[in-house]
Amino acid sequence: MDLDYPLLGSIVLLLMLTQFNQRTGSPVVAIFTRWLRWLIFAFGVAKGFIDFGWSDRPYMALVGAFFLLWFLVETLYNWLAIHALSVSSLPLFPKFVPNQSGEEWPTHPRLLKIRDWLRANGFKQVQALKAEVAPSLYLRISIYQDVESKTRIQITFLPQANGSLSVCYGLSSNTVSGYRYVTDNLYLPFGGFYPENWLVRRFPWRRSLAKLVTIHKERLAHANELVAPWVTDPLDDLNHQQRELEQINTELGFLFPHAEREEHGKISHEGRYRVWKEYWLLNYFGRSVRY
Repeated sequence: MDLDYPLLGSIVLLLMLTQFNQRTGSPVVAIFTRWLRWLIFAFGVAKGFIDFGWSDRPYMALVGAFFLLWFLVETLYNWLAIHALSVSSLPLFPKFVPNQSGEEWPTHPRLLKIRDWLRANGFKQVQALKAEVAPSLYLRISIYQDVESKTRIQITFLPQANGSLSVCYGLSSNTVSGYRYVTDNLYLPFGGFYPENWLVRRFPWRRSLAKLVTIHKERLAHANELVAPWVTDPLDDLNHQQRELEQINTELGFLFPHAEREEHGKISHEGRYRVWKEYWLLNYFGRSVRY
């Protein structure tokens, strides 16, 4: 079977999807392009070895070998990236401050539709925040609440390497019994631990805010819990979360104790494995670890 045309068509499709995703920042498209790139490498390099007479092994055996080679090389790259993050000065749990720059919401039409949906469904903005995650690189967040102040929506704008923005949603509600229900679609690996009273469900494939709101309401209804209205300031609550998460993950061994971080970095060896595992699950299957 001549694979020249299928491979060429796959390469063209990969280039088109990559270009498309530079504008949309869709994790779903990103997952498809990763698989496509992996398969193009395995089948393409194996075909090159056969065509140039560099191997007399069966074609599918070579495909399997190069498929595995891609996995090993990417695993090594990811481990080096996680190590670099661990020893860098970048904060894992950055401190947020009020965003008074006037740039709390991007002007891209796709993102403006999200704001219009929030307004049309009774959600009002209560605060705009930002955190510096690298020199001159900010993570921007806009906080909305429903009319009863029982559901808080965190809209997170994630800067991409190509200069575009991706958006993620996080919904949270507190119950009278002391639990916090969190429903989000974050597609970045966390790998750490949450407080025991946090009930976190992650849906990386769900890019629709309306659907995520429905899922969150269904979770609360199924739990038959009384929801308490939010009374804390979003900025205070978010920074308290960051401090609490760092403390818990240090106590449970995901992070090294502060005294050891200068020598070993921030993330422990077990923590790096957890991040690596969730990175693979998210990047190739759109699934996160069950928290």
